[in-house]
Parts: sequence; C-alpha cells; structure tokens
Amino acid sequence: MADHQGLYILMLSIHGRICGTPELGIDADTGGQVGYVLDEMQALARDPRVSRIDLLTRRFDDPDTNPIYGAPRELLESGARIIRLPAGPAHKYLQKERLWDYLDTFVDGALHFIRSEDCIPDVIHSHYADAGYVGVRLSRLLGIPLMHTGHSLGRDKRERLIAAGRKAESIDRQFHFPRRIAAEESVLSEASVVLASTRQEVDEQYGLYENAVRAHFKILPPGVDLRRFSRPGRQRSSPLLPGLRHFLEAPRKPPILAIARPDERKNFQRLVEAYATDPVLREQANLVLVMGQRDRLGQLPHGAKRVIQSILHTVDDYDLYGRVALPKHHEPEDIPEYYRYSAIYKGVFVNPALTEPFGLTLLEAAASGLPVVATRHGGPQDIIRYCRNGILVDPLNIGEMQDALRQMLFDRQRWQRASRAGLLGVRRVYSWEAHARRYLAEVERILRRQRKQLRRESAARQGVRRALPTADHLLISDIDNTLIGDPAGLATLMEWLREHPRVAFGVATGRNLKQTMEILAAHQVPRPDICITDVGTRIIYGSKLREDQDWAAHLHYRWWRDGVLQALARVPGLRLQEKFTQGAFKVSYYVDPKRPPTAKDLQQRLRERQIAAHVVLSHNCFLDVLPIRASKGHAIRFLAFRWGLPLHAVLTAGDSGNDADMMGGEICGVIVGNHSPELHGLKDKHHIYFASAHHAWGILEGIQHYRFPGQAHA
Repeated sequence: MADHQGLYILMLSIHGRICGTPELGIDADTGGQVGYVLDEMQALARDPRVSRIDLLTRRFDDPDTNPIYGAPRELLESGARIIRLPAGPAHKYLQKERLWDYLDTFVDGALHFIRSEDCIPDVIHSHYADAGYVGVRLSRLLGIPLMHTGHSLGRDKRERLIAAGRKAESIDRQFHFPRRIAAEESVLSEASVVLASTRQEVDEQYGLYENAVRAHFKILPPGVDLRRFSRPGRQRSSPLLPGLRHFLEAPRKPPILAIARPDERKNFQRLVEAYATDPVLREQANLVLVMGQRDRLGQLPHGAKRVIQSILHTVDDYDLYGRVALPKHHEPEDIPEYYRYSAIYKGVFVNPALTEPFGLTLLEAAASGLPVVATRHGGPQDIIRYCRNGILVDPLNIGEMQDALRQMLFDRQRWQRASRAGLLGVRRVYSWEAHARRYLAEVERILRRQRKQLRRESAARQGVRRALPTADHLLISDIDNTLIGDPAGLATLMEWLREHPRVAFGVATGRNLKQTMEILAAHQVPRPDICITDVGTRIIYGSKLREDQDWAAHLHYRWWRDGVLQALARVPGLRLQEKFTQGAFKVSYYVDPKRPPTAKDLQQRLRERQIAAHVVLSHNCFLDVLPIRASKGHAIRFLAFRWGLPLHAVLTAGDSGNDADMMGGEICGVIVGNHSPELHGLKDKHHIYFASAHHAWGILEGIQHYRFPGQAHA
C-alpha cells in the first residue's frame, strides 16, 4: 500500500469466520460474502492510492473454532488488516441471526478502535445489514461518508421463502427480518452510495424498499480471481477423481456440479429432485454436490442437517447410489479442480438458489470454461447477459430446470459456444483490478462532495481536544423523574459526586437550556459539567455555558426544519408546542393520548416527503423530531470520542423512551425503578440495569451494581 497520504478505508463485515485463509463453506455465514470482502479488500490494498485499509469483524475465542478468530489483529500479505472486536459472548461463535442484540456493543468498540488509532477513515464501507446498522451509527457520530454493499436483502429473501412455502411468522422469528429490514431501510436513507452487483439487484430487490428512491446506487460487480480459476489444460483426468470414485460408478459421465453451503435458500433439494425424476439425466450424467464441510451429520446446525437429510432421503428413495456424490470435505484449492473436472467431462454448473444477489460461483465456472444453468432471480441475469455462457431458469420450476440441463449437457455445439463465451466474457468484464479502479473513482467522487480535507481536519481536532481534562469517567442523567423526584436521594447522589471528583457530571434532557438551569437551581443541583439539552441537539459546557459549535455543525447534515413542519402540520393527534420549547434542531409536539399517531407512521410520513429525520416519542404525550444525527445517545458517544473515554467509563440513567438510546452497547445503562412502560422492551438488552429504587436512589443502585467508576479500567 502507499504512504500515509493516501486513502484510509474502514470496512465492516461482522458475521461469519473471517481470516486471511478463509474456511469458506464451513457454515452458513462463511460463504460468498466472506470471500468477496477479502478479495475486494486485498485488491484495494494493492492500489497505490490506498495507504490503509482495515476490516472490522467480530472476535470470539470458541474452543470449537480456529484460534485465529480470537486474535485481535491479523495482517494480510497485501498490507490490509483484519481487526476483531468483541461483541456478545467472548467464548461463543454466533450465527448472524443471533448478533442483533450485540451490535451496539460493536459500535462502541469500533469508536474506541478509531479513537485509539488516532487516524480518521476517509470512508466507511459496510457489508450486509448487520454491518449497515453499525455503519450508519458510526457515520452519524463521526461525519464520515458511508458506502454499503447489501450482499443479500431481507425483503427479497423473505418473499422467496414465503413463495417456497415457509410461514411468515416462523421466518420472521428465525431470521429477524423486521430488524434486518429496518436496518436496510436506514442504510438506504443515509449511505453516500449503495454498491450493487447488478441492475436487477437495484430495480427488483432494492425496489422493494421505501427508501430506495432516496438512495444513490452504483453498479459495481465483483471480480473473479483468474489466477485460481482457469480452463482445463491438456490433461484428461483430474486429481479429484480418486476422491469421487467411491461415490460414482461412472465418474467420466458429464457431471452436474453445484457448490454452495447446505442452506434451504440455496434450493439444493429441488435440484436433486429434478435429477432424480428425469430418466435421461439419471442415466447419462452424474450429480456432484459440494456442500461445505462436515464430519458427522448430527453435529451440523439444524438447518444444514435438515437440507442434507432431505437430499439423502431423495437419494435413497430413487436409488441414486453411484450417481450422486456428496463429498464431506474439501480444501480451498480443491474448488477450482471441481470446476475443471466438470469442464473436462463436458458437464454443467448449476446455481438453483431461490435468489442470488450476484453469483460469484457462476464467474468461477465461466473462468474454468464450464457452462451454467442458474436461477433467474438476482445477479445471474447480468452475468449471463455479459458472458452468454448459460441458461436462466425459475428455481421453483423443476421441469424448466430439467429442460435447461438437458439442453446444455447434450447439445455439444451449444456447450462449446457457452464454454468459449464464458472464458472471453469473464476476462473482458470481471476482474478485481477493474473493480478496484471503479470503486476508488466512486470514493473520490464522494470525498469531493464531502469536502474531504475540512472534514478530516475537523474530526482530528475533535479527537484530540479535551473539554474536561481531569475527568476519566462520566455520569449522565435525565432530569425529570430520574435525577429529581426524591430530595434525599438527590442529596446523597450529589454527595457521592463530590467524593468522586474524576467523575464528570452531566444531564441529558428534552428541556431547553433556560428550563434546564431553572429546574436544576430549584432543586439545589450544582451546575453540571455538561448539559445535553433539547433531546440531544445541544451540548453545553461548564459554568460559562459554552456551546459545542462542532456538534451544532455536525447536526446540520440533511436537516430540513421547515419540511418537518409542513409534513406534520395536519396530522391528527399532534399539536405544536409553544415557541420557547422549540429549537434550531428540534420540532416539538404535544400528543393527544386519545388518538396518538405512532412513531412508525410519522417516520413513514417524513420518508414519503424525502425528509431525513429522527422521531422520538416520550411518555406517550410528547413528540420530538430531530436531525438524523441528533439524539442524547449520539451526543454522549460524540463526547466520549472527543475526550478519548472508553464507553464503559460512561454511566447513563433515565426513565422514559427518549432515554433509550443513551443505553446499550458498552455504556453502563441504568433505568430507574419508576420508569415508564415504553422501556420494558430493554429488559433483556446487554449492559442495561433495571433498578428497583426510584429516582436518584435508582441511579445510586446502578452505580453500586456496576461498581462505577472502578470498572472502567478493569
């Protein structure tokens, strides 16, 4: 990579097992996306315009996995780095569907990493919805442009599973589609660019999303490693043949090859059924299914085990022994040999997935001179259009799949044309070097628009300057019904603060600054070190009440106050609050409890009018509309980043809905005993303590629970 004057790209890909020598196919989360991200990252690292590229992923030290995944850092040959951050159980590998509750912790870990490195990325690039959730929050807090690649989309996947006969309620529970889709909508609203592999992905898959009309898309297909995948040489045998002989009676018959993890969405069951119920295919071709790695079937995750058991039942029902190969293990270097073996014996590669975001295996087959039959849903449309190396089919139509396989296997002239066209097309259109060039051109466009140098200088200043140089911990409390409400508890808390001078004290409130000062004075509360007022839209320091102008400038991003007023002017159940409660970055309403609009409906109304804003409902009586970068939680993280405080050195306390985003992640969150019902949903969240005591006594109970401030350096 180049010198420090070049670009710094920070990538996020959270789930799966990611290392320099990836175990692709070892489980459902370690497949094409992992290979894509690593190849993209290394191609970018080799470009002289890039001085640094880091990939943040999850760290875990599971005894059942490779120890490399517990290493905090891994340097790749290209100079790129894999940085592993803790999120969730330290000694347990988790599937992506189980990571949602730990993503706020990952956000906080990423902030701490960026601050500790003393180097601000030029862009953040998130991969998949979980990383998109993290990327949106980092982009909001740091003002860094966000790029995003979806890889697979929740709405499209959900529709395909329902079409395949799955129940909506069941798959929503299993795959957490509501949370995933909400994260994807947020990314579309806020990313500087969304990278898609194909036009079909943009039009048909992203077209299902409300915020797609606001997103900026760039078609940027991935590449294929032409050093690994190439046409067969003059040899007429393959080193894989001995490994297949104990499966296949006639290993020189044309193979129907499929390579993917054993996942219901990959639709292998229908491929096996298509083969089993077609006498011509059974007699004249073999079926070779490379489905990840396994030792014992009983040790596989439930979904993978169900897929393989279904296939084994079909093999037995149709007596396909000797015709179907199901190898249990393979090395990374074996995959190119599978393609070449299949090309030598004039076979065909099949991707029967219900939907395929791109279809990298189709490019690998094309680079090996192997024609393809592929799902028409997703990226294969573009690949076949450019490479002209196969046939598209409806993956739910077994008859259509059988016809395509027979055409490609038994029409020799068509096979030869498709083989040659694939070899030419993949070299002409798809390579990682070309991908990196187009990628960096997009980065440069984004940075020109974002006024790169000014942003970086401002962010660097924010990371260095300390507003309270003697503080190494921070206690932030809501005021109404949290800090105040019990005079004896409040007095005890103030005494505790006097005894802990290295703990900075702050308040976070929906009140404006004047109201905040008045109510604190009325309850004999000393002036705080920090006041976060107007629902997180203002940060005020110390006795001189100095406003943080950098925070105010940060909130200007995409804020349209007049648009909010127009959009919500005639909504039943809303009434604009008095002028003195309003702010430059806050529009406040009273909510009629007899006919309250939901926050979701209001958010939808704003989206329809192309207004980027954040809606906060409190006590079912008050509504605040804020800039997308504004909230009490964002303000707290902004302060921690500025001071260089780890977030576990911050304790927050609250009682209502507009306090929720102050909680979670690595922050020590305390919800007092007199909290409102809208916070009940946080009871199972990581690092949030529900106190029994009310008001300030509840804060003191939380301090004791966390052993605060002692744990910050534990």
